[in-house]
Amino acid sequence: MAVSISIVVQLACTTKEAAISSPPGNPSTSPSRTTRAPFGTLADGTAIELFTVTNGHGIELRAMTYGAIILSLKVPDRAGALDDVVLGYDTAMDYVRNNSPHFGAVVGRFANRIAKARFTLDGQTFTLAANNGPNHLHGGPKGFDSVVWRGEPLPNGIAFTYVSPDGEEGYPGRLSVHVTYTLTDRDELAVDYQATTDKPTVINLSQHTYFNLAGQAVRDVLDHRLQLDADRYTPVDATLIPTGELASVVGTPFDFRQPAMIGARIDDPHPQIVIGRGYDHNYVVDGQSGQLRHAARVVEPSTGRTLDVATTEPGVQFYSANFLDGSITGKQGRAYRKRFGFCLETQHFPDSPNQPAFPSTVLRPGETFTSRTVFTFGVEK
Repeated sequence: MAVSISIVVQLACTTKEAAISSPPGNPSTSPSRTTRAPFGTLADGTAIELFTVTNGHGIELRAMTYGAIILSLKVPDRAGALDDVVLGYDTAMDYVRNNSPHFGAVVGRFANRIAKARFTLDGQTFTLAANNGPNHLHGGPKGFDSVVWRGEPLPNGIAFTYVSPDGEEGYPGRLSVHVTYTLTDRDELAVDYQATTDKPTVINLSQHTYFNLAGQAVRDVLDHRLQLDADRYTPVDATLIPTGELASVVGTPFDFRQPAMIGARIDDPHPQIVIGRGYDHNYVVDGQSGQLRHAARVVEPSTGRTLDVATTEPGVQFYSANFLDGSITGKQGRAYRKRFGFCLETQHFPDSPNQPAFPSTVLRPGETFTSRTVFTFGVEK
């Protein structure tokens, strides 16, 4: 019988949203285990730690305290052979020196873009760093992906905590964030996020792992078959900021309601494809936001590996790694070229603080921001 892996990502959402219990999995077979080891030191002397979590089936997750980054995830192919299906580097210092692609990181306080690097909340305007042209991206130059979290081992996982001080990267409020990665013998990796604030603020957390289901990024992902449960997407302007429209995917290269190869229409002359140099767009996930529902499925035909994504979030950013250009040398000395990975970043919509018609990302004192995303890996025979 093929082994399947279920990855659960739980982000924090307002208390108005209903809690969703974990999906059932396979019965446990033997205890998972977690090891902890030094993994480098920053220039200021701050230590970085590496945690390795292995379950009873040999599934292995490696993550570190710098950026709460998932460094590797080894999953089986149709022959049962384990291989690493995420992009990244071999050492912590490689991430410190250049993680502009945000490989494997928790991104925040606000994942994705905020237009003109500012927003207004309760009548007050807050100015952020413009680190992506005129816009703010993934929390700024020192977002959650480039700080050292506190990590503690759990019997079958890792608990990460970080307190973002009031005013960090321009955001109001002291934000307390708790992230737990749990790998069970039901082959589930649960990533649970909780966040609270002492002042009104905005928040949009996501996990920014780049996947290549072929393993070790041996080639591009253009032959991966993708299905997205989304009738609409949010078109963008020339700086990749949503225009505010929720446009139909019908008759466009954005229509993945039926499975299609990622590369089938990736160079279409459609104006939105030209702007993004491929896919770098937020899709409006069908169904009720706040309810766990299926959002995406990806199949890699040569290995048989599959990835299913379900989420409570209103959107998912499909990014086809258009800005990788071969200049980054990743794991095992491999050059990461254009479209050598894909991201499915479950999220609230980009620029939500400046778009009143979009689902709100405001978090106030006394509320807890929560959401859940489930990545399920399996094998297609």
